[in-house]
Amino acid sequence: MKALSIAKFDEGAVNEDATQCTEKWIAVSDGAGGGGVFADKWSRYLVEHLPDLPITDYQAFDSWIDGIWEPFYNDCEEKAEAEGGMLLNKFYDEGSFATLVAVWKEGQWMSYGDSVAFCYDRTTGRLQHTFGRIADFNQPPYLVNCKDPTDENGFKSGTFETDEESIVFAASDALAHYILMMYEVAHRDEFADELQEAIDAQTKNSNFIRAAMRLKKLDFEEMLMYLLGRKHKGHFKQHLKKIYREGLLGYDDYSLVIM
Repeated sequence: MKALSIAKFDEGAVNEDATQCTEKWIAVSDGAGGGGVFADKWSRYLVEHLPDLPITDYQAFDSWIDGIWEPFYNDCEEKAEAEGGMLLNKFYDEGSFATLVAVWKEGQWMSYGDSVAFCYDRTTGRLQHTFGRIADFNQPPYLVNCKDPTDENGFKSGTFETDEESIVFAASDALAHYILMMYEVAHRDEFADELQEAIDAQTKNSNFIRAAMRLKKLDFEEMLMYLLGRKHKGHFKQHLKKIYREGLLGYDDYSLVIM
């Protein structure tokens, strides 16, 4: 089991992602700094308070959030009051936002937002994942807020089909897009409609897909195993910088956790 998480490549950038792995589960939370405050603290709080038993439905998820939010809110309210002014008003108005994806050792997974869990079978070459179509990365993600109710429409859950050759892992959105994109481009006949839909959207993600489709050689398993094999943050960052320069990866915080 391994967890790697790095901030954007800018010097001094704050990493708003959080990862966690235990003997019973793995999780990634992507703190959304575009709204609210304390996104990095909220993402860390969520992954540190996951239950050991799988969250299998929305009611269980909603009850879990309802049972943990208040201590976080009170603590951050104190911090915001100490700062005062705009920070306090922003916290009261908007709260804190983050995505969450988790997989338990039974193969049961849940997700809320655009962080993604995957299960790759080295025997069949099949990649299972918790996301929808690749073009859905262009839509604003559902976000867990520390003060507002969650939306049942944002919750997903399921169970991966696993065997001895399965590798289960999860990633925050930019890295998840890269992994899913490379899989679909490597199997472009099967995913032609999905890829074309995402290209036609004319977004930054469309450009990443075009760049991937121009690659002369693409062995998905080789690409994936190289990525999963980065053991240290330095090696992980170096590799992500390389694929970022190649126009295959969005600019973001990056997190990867492997079961």
